[in-house]
Amino acid sequence: MIAMGRRILHLRFGLPADNDAELPERLRRLLEDITPRVQMIEPDMAVLDLTGAIPYWKRDARGLTELVQLRALAHFGLPSSAGCAGNRMLAAMACALTPFGQRTVIDDSPEAVMAFLQPRPVRELPGVGAKTSAMLGEYGLHTVGDVVDVPQLTLQRLLGARAGRALHEHAQGRDTQVVDPTPTPASISSEHHFARDELDPAARRRVLLALADHLGARLRGSGQVATGVTLTVRYADSSGTRRSRTLPEATHHTMLLACTAYAVYASLGLQRARVRSLALRADALRPADRATRQLTLDSADDKPLAIEAVADRARVRYGRQVLYPAALAISSPPPSARHQDGGGRPKDARGRRAT
Repeated sequence: MIAMGRRILHLRFGLPADNDAELPERLRRLLEDITPRVQMIEPDMAVLDLTGAIPYWKRDARGLTELVQLRALAHFGLPSSAGCAGNRMLAAMACALTPFGQRTVIDDSPEAVMAFLQPRPVRELPGVGAKTSAMLGEYGLHTVGDVVDVPQLTLQRLLGARAGRALHEHAQGRDTQVVDPTPTPASISSEHHFARDELDPAARRRVLLALADHLGARLRGSGQVATGVTLTVRYADSSGTRRSRTLPEATHHTMLLACTAYAVYASLGLQRARVRSLALRADALRPADRATRQLTLDSADDKPLAIEAVADRARVRYGRQVLYPAALAISSPPPSARHQDGGGRPKDARGRRAT
């Protein structure tokens, strides 16, 4: 009998180091032949909602998973590992434990879910980083099985209301993420052209902050996070320098984007350079619900994020110029930026196409 419950398939492909840039898109089209609900998370990773495809193909979850893996291998020579379960979290965890060429299918029954989850280290749950895992370990909570019987209120006292509630839900095997087939741009960027060749390092730093603030607001507004940034500097002689850096954690927060941009800029040693323009790009975007944030015991770290949330609400209601970082008040109005989605033409700060 074919199970009719929700079935999510998480796939990881063994892409070659010199793979064709078009391969991820061709792979997406292949997967969409199985089900239209395909979300490419990374070039080598995809999530499929098989719920509607199972009755169409007249196969159970394991049989359809095997079909997907065989097609990827036959068409592109790509080995894959697969995890299939009743929600995205379980499917991703199962896939991470599965070698290439194999598959792990978790049955819908509560007993099967708990049998899979309880022995797993708590750090494998979404949102549990090294610091959170270490803190839980101090209380003897090393595995999901240790956490599952802890009352939600206790976890909230340890981790905070939101993180504690999320950990409690995940330890029970519950996850509400859906497969979103809407493609997201691989990157977004903002650029500032100086009115004259800029020699002042402080002015350049203010522009970097403005660009990071602009990118952060756009990322938060679209529900995405970046895993890296790229800084492009253009000089008076029309030459340029480009440097990329991976972020300490996937983020959409202005503070973290700006700090990384400052570090990249400082590494270039441009104290005497005549800079004509600066461009900052947020790379390798992914849905924000897949991001984790390391737990900190310093409450001061949360203040900029709280202010950021207030600023976002004010900007939505009154416009972008109503509230911005104090460092940008030196230049009035704050430095402007053109922005661009990956693969698109530049837009100005109000979303109009640049000419």
